[in-house]
Formats: sequence, structure tokens, C-alpha cells
Amino acid sequence: MSSSPAPDAVERWLRRFHAPPRRPAARLVCLPHAGGSAGFFFPFSQALAGDLDVLAVQYPGRLERHHEPPLTDIAELAGQVVAALTSATAGADGLPLALFGHSMGALIAYEVASELQDRGTPVQALFVSGRRAAGCPDDIEPLHTLDDEAVVAELRAMDGTEDELLSDPDMLRMILPAVRADYRAVVNYRHRPRPRLTSPVVALTGDSDARVSLEQAAAWADHTTGPHELRVFPGGHFYLASPPQQSAVTALLRSRLVGGHADAVPL
Repeated sequence: MSSSPAPDAVERWLRRFHAPPRRPAARLVCLPHAGGSAGFFFPFSQALAGDLDVLAVQYPGRLERHHEPPLTDIAELAGQVVAALTSATAGADGLPLALFGHSMGALIAYEVASELQDRGTPVQALFVSGRRAAGCPDDIEPLHTLDDEAVVAELRAMDGTEDELLSDPDMLRMILPAVRADYRAVVNYRHRPRPRLTSPVVALTGDSDARVSLEQAAAWADHTTGPHELRVFPGGHFYLASPPQQSAVTALLRSRLVGGHADAVPL
């Protein structure tokens, strides 16, 4: 894992869109998909800010970090996130920490959870969305090696990027390097055997996701000795981009993380 980022880098890695309540039940850190940015989780923060301290990770190479070279290694991304979280929360408030990652973000969240457990601070819960379990064979096409037209076609097919961005040549010049770097990171990722998590793991997936079968999503259960759960939602790979499913997912997160709920994740 990489060394700690400079103190000013912590603010570049972590975004807080809404002030948390005076006594949040937990801190939820959200990790976006390949090509995604922290802003993808703005609606999640808006919905949960009354109960949780919600942070979203901003990877280098996009938006206000576009001048920074994007990283092409999942382990390095996870190491930087661990370092930023450790620096940002060291001795702060003792809040339980939960992680939510979508697609590529699920792999990074898993690696972050594993590293934190190795350091003696297991997370309260790990939520992995839109991603086959780490270690499952991955037949993803190496899109980072294809031309721009093929990459844009794939982004349109997955329906996770706004059409205005994909139709704007200037925006494409800005986002494609990060997209290619992220796909390279995913294609080159190799799961290395490590102790299973002790934290609860909740896998979420769309019922028509062509990239993740229900069996592959359920296989996340093999990565924990704690409670595990599979939740299936209507939709494809970006099922959680629609407002109805955002509401359903944030309701699930609230029910699992906020004390006093009968179905909160058992700790």
C-alpha cells in the first residue's frame, strides 16, 4: 500500500457535500465506479445527511483533480483512500466507519476494508454494489486499449454517464484519460488471498446487470466470517442511478447503519 498523502491531499480525496448531524450514527464513505466522480453520490449524501456523516471519494484525474495523473492500480487507490481516511479521522470522534462502493468502487472498498482490518480497525459494514465478488473470473474487455469511439459506445451502453458529457468533445478529452486508467486498473486487478473480513458484507446488484450474475454477487459472502446479505434491485449495472432505486438503496443503508432499527446490521 502507498504511503500517506500530504495533509492537503486529504481534502482532495474526500468530499463532504452536507454537514453531518450533531451526533451521526456512523461515517459512510462512498467510492464511485470506473470513470465516476464523488458527485455521483451527492443524492446519497443528501438523503442520509440527517443520520450519517457521508463522505465521497474523489479519485485523481477528474474534475477539479483533472491535472493529476489518474492511478491505474486498485491496490494503490485503496492505499491512498486508507491513508486519507486515517489522516482525516485520526483521534477525531470514534465514529463507526462503513464503506459503500459501486462497480470498481466495490473492489477498492473491499481492499480498504481488508487493509483497515489488518490494522486492527475493522469497518462496521461493507456494502458492495454492481460488482462480482473479488476473485471471481472477470471477462471484462480491455477497453483502455480501444479507440475513443469504442470506449464512448461502451459508456453509452452501460447508461451510467450523462449523454451531454459523451456528446461534448471538450468534456470527452477531459474524462477519457481517467476512464481508460480506471479500466486498466480493473482489468489488471488480481485478488490476493487474505484473511476473510469479520465485518458484515451486503452485496447489492441489479436484476438485469449483464456484467454481474446473481451467483457472482452472492459470492461476496465468501469474503466474510460475519453476517452477509444479497439485495437485488430492478435495473442494470447502474440500477442505483435512478431516483426510485436511490431511495431504496439509501433506505437500506439507513436501516442497516442507524441505531434503533430492528434490522440494523448485527455487530
